[in-house]
Amino acid sequence: MKKFQPQPGFVVQAYRFALDPNAAQEQALRSHCGAARAAYNWAVGWVSASWWQRRAEESYGLAGPELTEWRPWSLPALRKAFNQVKRSDPRFADWWAENSKEAYNTGLANAAAAFDNYAKSKRGQRKGGRMGVPRRKSKHKARLACRFTTGTIRVEPDRRHVTLPRLGTIRTHESTRKLERRIAGGSARILSATVRFERGRWFVSFQVEVERAERTPARPDVAVGVDLGVKCLAVLADSQGEIRHVPNPAHYDTALNALKRLSRRVSRRQGPDRRTGQTPSKRWLKANTERNRVHHQVANLRTDACTNSLPRSAPSTARWWSKT
Repeated sequence: MKKFQPQPGFVVQAYRFALDPNAAQEQALRSHCGAARAAYNWAVGWVSASWWQRRAEESYGLAGPELTEWRPWSLPALRKAFNQVKRSDPRFADWWAENSKEAYNTGLANAAAAFDNYAKSKRGQRKGGRMGVPRRKSKHKARLACRFTTGTIRVEPDRRHVTLPRLGTIRTHESTRKLERRIAGGSARILSATVRFERGRWFVSFQVEVERAERTPARPDVAVGVDLGVKCLAVLADSQGEIRHVPNPAHYDTALNALKRLSRRVSRRQGPDRRTGQTPSKRWLKANTERNRVHHQVANLRTDACTNSLPRSAPSTARWWSKT
């Protein structure tokens, strides 16, 4: 697939906003994300079935043209096959029309990318660790996400709502001023939108083509190395011998006392037990929600610290490395 290239003078940037959906909208969001997972699992099973069939036929002594043909895993091939079975397959026939076609396309595109990465890794054409055969996604562990590339995708002029296909207009938890004013001025164009459930909240991320002037680095002849750590968040050393230390804000240590107190409260409640089939009590669910809220707050603070701690005037010829 040909990689998207922005126009000269434009860059591709993401804008992310938290959402405040009502009960019906949240149910629709979960339905779309579940549809993406179901389409992904169907594609993995559909392609893998031909592999297992060929392996069984080889054990019977068949070879060459007598074997079952390989099923393709390209996105157009998966989309064509899925459209042929979605009305008759009992796994989709009763509910596939409730969601946008983009939900199913998300799962099929992810499956196509997974098989492509596996094939390239097996042939040694992909950098990094060895990729395994794509596997089905669990309903209880899969991340909730869905991507929209066509249809009505816009930021409303009131800067407090966004509109997505089949989901309608959803209120945002924060102002969309940074993106809306660029779109109104003609210096930005939305390419796609992705909804995702993370840290107890729904988020929407817009992939935007933005006009941005080139920035002149303050010290174009200087290279800087950044070493990420634990005691110090980052150590910056440039080619002129200057060394700067960015202290670790230690957000987790600050919230540790609150987490201990809330964890003790959770332990005193009747929690879930898979061995006995025991369901959690309402008091346990409430206490666990309060504890998770602190964990999410710490994670958000850590993300902000990593994003905003480095100086904005860093040289453009920076070299990055990290230690774990």
